[in-house]
Amino acid sequence: MDKNPYSFTQKVKEELTDLEGQSDERIIALLSAYIRINGKLIIRKNKTIVTLTSKNGKVAKFIYTQLMRMFDIECHLSYQKKAQLDKKISYTISIIENAEEALEKLKISFLEGKIDKTIVASDDSIAGYLAGAFLAAGSINSPTTSNYHLEISVNYENYAHWLAKLFPKSKANLDEPKIAKRRHNFVIYFKKSNQIAYFLIVIGAVNSCMEFENFRADRDLFNSLNRVSNFDVANMRRTVESAARQVEEIKIIDQKLGIDNIKDERIRIACKIRLENESASYKELAKVFSEYFNKPYSKSSINHIYRAVHELYGRLANGN
Repeated sequence: MDKNPYSFTQKVKEELTDLEGQSDERIIALLSAYIRINGKLIIRKNKTIVTLTSKNGKVAKFIYTQLMRMFDIECHLSYQKKAQLDKKISYTISIIENAEEALEKLKISFLEGKIDKTIVASDDSIAGYLAGAFLAAGSINSPTTSNYHLEISVNYENYAHWLAKLFPKSKANLDEPKIAKRRHNFVIYFKKSNQIAYFLIVIGAVNSCMEFENFRADRDLFNSLNRVSNFDVANMRRTVESAARQVEEIKIIDQKLGIDNIKDERIRIACKIRLENESASYKELAKVFSEYFNKPYSKSSINHIYRAVHELYGRLANGN
């Protein structure tokens, strides 16, 4: 995935944390997906504690703020700087009090793979759930690369299938994503650029979608221009090779018969014109013929004339 210091994945996730006017229904669904994928249960002295981790400070603060706003819980946000060379910071959210009540309201069961239908009962809540899933474990390649790839990684196969079936239920034209096993996880992914763009729109990352589409349009234009350029080069090469072959054949015709001894006027003039315009294309030759005979000649008619020249060369070469 994108390994830049500030990746496209980060940009998408931080855009999701800055969205204004999100409904409580959407936030509940978002938190349900985020905690279901990211959360870990700790049972300590008959007390349930839920911990959530993130490497993105804005995402951690957003989740913490929404939890505190939506529920009557005791929630702590802390961070730890890793000792490795990269010195990355890991953020931890701990739900200390009333965690079980929050899990019940969010319809989260870590033992079942199903997604509760009441959490994703509307387009808005489905969009929120998919946004929460991406915030928890999503990643997307930079649009500057030609390898389009968006994925969400989860721990359980059954849950992966339930989550994948949620995509086509959104209001956009999303297909059901593919699922692949990667080590101990199950990865839900898209590789088609239009599906990635639809997904970004559904979850509300409109600015990121516009950036993605701009890069995609630029790349498509470049590829189109490159194909045209390759086509032109190929045509030019064919023209040069064909012209060189015709010149050699006409020289042999001149040796064996003599150009002035050719009875067919068009073939006789065609030989002389080609020798005077060795590298000309059929389009350019058509213009010369039109001026010489004072009537219009097309590329097709020029091709027909030089086919007759080639046939004459073949007869002479075979001694006929």
